[in-house]
Amino acid sequence: MTPSPETAPLLPETIRRVDTLVSQAQTAGHAPSLIIGVVRAGRLVHVATAGRTPAPHPDLQYRIGSISKTMTATLLLGQRDEGRLDLDDPLERHLPDGPLGTVRLRQLLSHVGGLQREPDGDWWERSAGADLETLLGGLTADTLTHPPHRVFHYSNLAYGLLGAVLERRTGESWWKLVQSRLLDPLGMVRTSYQATEPFARGYVVHPWHGTLREEPRTDTGAMAPAGQLWATLTDLARWAAFLADPDPEVLAPETLAEMCTPAVLADLDSWTAGYGLGVELHRLGDRVYVGHGGSMPGYVATLSVHRPSRTGVVGFANSYGFRSGALSTLGRHLLSTVLDLEPGPVPGPWLPATAPPPPEIADLTGRWWWMGREYELSWDPTAEELVCANLLPGGTVAWRFGRDAAGRWRGRIGMNDGEILTVRRDPADRVTALEIATFVFTRTPDDLG
Repeated sequence: MTPSPETAPLLPETIRRVDTLVSQAQTAGHAPSLIIGVVRAGRLVHVATAGRTPAPHPDLQYRIGSISKTMTATLLLGQRDEGRLDLDDPLERHLPDGPLGTVRLRQLLSHVGGLQREPDGDWWERSAGADLETLLGGLTADTLTHPPHRVFHYSNLAYGLLGAVLERRTGESWWKLVQSRLLDPLGMVRTSYQATEPFARGYVVHPWHGTLREEPRTDTGAMAPAGQLWATLTDLARWAAFLADPDPEVLAPETLAEMCTPAVLADLDSWTAGYGLGVELHRLGDRVYVGHGGSMPGYVATLSVHRPSRTGVVGFANSYGFRSGALSTLGRHLLSTVLDLEPGPVPGPWLPATAPPPPEIADLTGRWWWMGREYELSWDPTAEELVCANLLPGGTVAWRFGRDAAGRWRGRIGMNDGEILTVRRDPADRVTALEIATFVFTRTPDDLG
């Protein structure tokens, strides 16, 4: 059997382009080591490396920095799904007696809570971390730099506080929650709180003579939920696969889709960047990529996923001089390169229906009209959904309706997502019209319903 494009190795030309771009980036960015992986349909299908300090490989740990935030957000959304909290809870419901009580959890997740970027004191990324009580005790009214939900303002401090909410709500440490609820179920056995051999040492590269200064590997304490973790390329590829197509035992797919819905635009000039609930969103052309960049002293990391194609790029460099933004830009460029050069998924074969639909469904199929526009309603027996397609040239994506818990036809996609389709019948119980959100569809264009 010929493998599908999703699971087949990359084409030789794609590999050549990816490897060339990675080599060029390592040279231009003066990265001691650089490693990039391409993920498709849950598998790491290609690894490109450059540099020799150390020689990178998929089982070598690097620090993932703020990619840790995507895990903190996943844990918080999981708690919401379990009914333990609400995203619109004020912070004071979980961390009482603080000066930030009116800020909502949802706002902290999307960096619109107005909090300052870092906690007060020494730079937390390069210093021994304080405990939770010290972090909370350092909050003042001045910690709010903007009114909540006014502007996008990236805040590491916000994620330290979200980690505190998780600990107070569950009675377990943030790291224990990450390990038991995310890493263990996903088989991410080489992701850890502290560096575990083999791992790449992190450096600052001197700008004038190219020498290396090794950076400290700190325990960031209460700020760990913002950027503490270490991982290998193999493990980060597993996390990218999860963001593309989540295991429902870990997080409901609809919840991950909610995380990837824009909560705020981070770029008001060109609308190419935004933030969801714990994930960065970037638009390149007609594609939107979800993921996150990461940096800690001596390390930068990137993760970008195109969810419709289940394709992603993950990568690390062990030099703070190789800027996080540069690596993330490279990751998205490589992801676009792969998607442009590789064939798309092959649709599955059409199969005839094994039986006609029940009469009450068959009566709904066929042509319908609304305001002079023609629509066709068909039945998808596999999904058990009604499919309504606009037959005009350039018509919108077909609407789909499935049965809800009350037995009603409810929209599942597009402009009618969540809306109810009501079937109108005459006294003889014949179908005469369909009503969707007060729009009445009739069998002929002359009948206005």
